[in-house]
Amino acid sequence: MIEVQGLARAFGQGSKKVQAVSRVDFSARPGRVFGLLGPNGAGKTTTLRVIATLLKPDAGTVTVAGHDVVTQADGVRSRLGFLTGDTQLYARLTARETLQYFGRLQGLQEQEIESRISELARLLEMEDFLERRVGKCSTGQKQKCSIARAVIHSPEVIVLDEPTSGLDVLSSRSVVEFIRRSSEEGRTVLFSTHILSEAENLCSDLAFVHKGSVVESGALEEIEERHGTRDLNRIFLDVVRDPS
Repeated sequence: MIEVQGLARAFGQGSKKVQAVSRVDFSARPGRVFGLLGPNGAGKTTTLRVIATLLKPDAGTVTVAGHDVVTQADGVRSRLGFLTGDTQLYARLTARETLQYFGRLQGLQEQEIESRISELARLLEMEDFLERRVGKCSTGQKQKCSIARAVIHSPEVIVLDEPTSGLDVLSSRSVVEFIRRSSEEGRTVLFSTHILSEAENLCSDLAFVHKGSVVESGALEEIEERHGTRDLNRIFLDVVRDPS
């Protein structure tokens, strides 16, 4: 469902040019959760933004549901839900009004929007704050609202950038359960995280990104077998350790 081949992306020019991603290759399949792991600055967010059509690649190809992110961006966007860490919400709208607004932007009918809001409110445990203005919501409530907004149109592909970052235990639990349920429904879920225990519990497939390149990837069981351990922390340190 997501195919990334030879992806490269830099920022700036001349002596100030920074190579955020130099070579990233992986595939994410339907009905599975794919985890993109790596330290801060590894290139995870840049990769996800290219997939979401927010950035154009300098090199390589990226397709989502068979649609190229550069030449068929509208086709990608209609099939994809994207959560990024710096997306803002309208503070004066309630959570329900936010979801109604973005449902209309996605071309959904009013009855379909309300049905979808009820479903997402149940799955993400949003019932208690649906009528609350977003500006008065907690960090966890805002994150749930952002996730619901991203998937209001029932996309085939869900891309989440650090979805549980900064959340308390209860908020994290409901987000994790939502990710798990989405994959069980046959959707493709790709998310980045630096929380290795979260990746271990959720992911069917992984890619470790270090200094803009994928340094290890594959099914979780295959990676564990190659490294002779089920300790993701140890595997992570092995694959990102500098040769020196």
